[in-house]
Amino acid sequence: MNTQAIEADTLPYLSSAYLDRLAISTSEMVDEIERQIAGQRRGELWCAPKAVVQPGDDRYIMATLGVASNPPVLATKSLVVNPRNAGRDLPTINSLITLLDAETGLPLALVDGNWVTEKRTASLSAVAARRMAAREASSIAFIGCGVQARGHLEAFADLFPLREIRAFGRGTVNRDALCQMAQSRGLQAVPCDTARAAIEGADMVVTSVPLVPRPAPFLDANWLKPGSFTVMTDQALPWLPETMPRFDRVIVDDLEQERNMAKPMVDPGLVAGDLTGLVCGDFAGRQSPGETTGFVFRGLAVGDLAVAGLVYRRASG
Repeated sequence: MNTQAIEADTLPYLSSAYLDRLAISTSEMVDEIERQIAGQRRGELWCAPKAVVQPGDDRYIMATLGVASNPPVLATKSLVVNPRNAGRDLPTINSLITLLDAETGLPLALVDGNWVTEKRTASLSAVAARRMAAREASSIAFIGCGVQARGHLEAFADLFPLREIRAFGRGTVNRDALCQMAQSRGLQAVPCDTARAAIEGADMVVTSVPLVPRPAPFLDANWLKPGSFTVMTDQALPWLPETMPRFDRVIVDDLEQERNMAKPMVDPGLVAGDLTGLVCGDFAGRQSPGETTGFVFRGLAVGDLAVAGLVYRRASG
């Protein structure tokens, strides 16, 4: 890695269009996240719990920090969620990642945080799915049809023998766009009028309900098919807490991070472990075909760090 000083006016910005052209596969991103998770267990990578500020006006402001030894890179992500952006014809979520050389502290690059957030979230889910979902899973339900749903569709279609998606969202525009995306990949797409119709019978479920304004719980885990796998990128906020014991096994992204949060995402008594324990083999993701499993997460700095570091190395040749 080049550690020479970089002039401020030459600091590269890796845009989403540029990152798309790098054509990094889902498997490459998932493998890199798993490698860095294992490195964290070996003391080669360090992440701070994510910091959150909520000013009380429906904005959700978040930052993550991660430092790796191989490659020696430091990544910080700053993110703002603001539902009022829709009236400005702007994305609801906007973010930026800053990369520094972890040894010298010199700046390396700025990276489009929206692109990384979409890719790393789906890739983190895929890390869990590799171990917690049935390998033959062929149908997936989406509750919430925005950016995260599109990212998960892309990733899971690369890794599983998908044949069908079901889609349910608050509006029809995103739902129909997600269905069209699925059809362009040769998948059957079923737009659903209720969340229950989407979830019942699906092999996998992805919920990505917007966090602001805070959603009222409306999803019942008893709708889930035995043996299914569910990803809750929305901190499980849309799920009825009293139904969560329906899961045979639930993991979170980071137990240490959870201990630093004011309120746990799910009852700690239901949690079998976290993503690091799953990757490192501390426990099995699935012990029998009929087990109903779930992955709940807030967002993990190791994902931002791994994907941002990977794209920077690819861009640097």
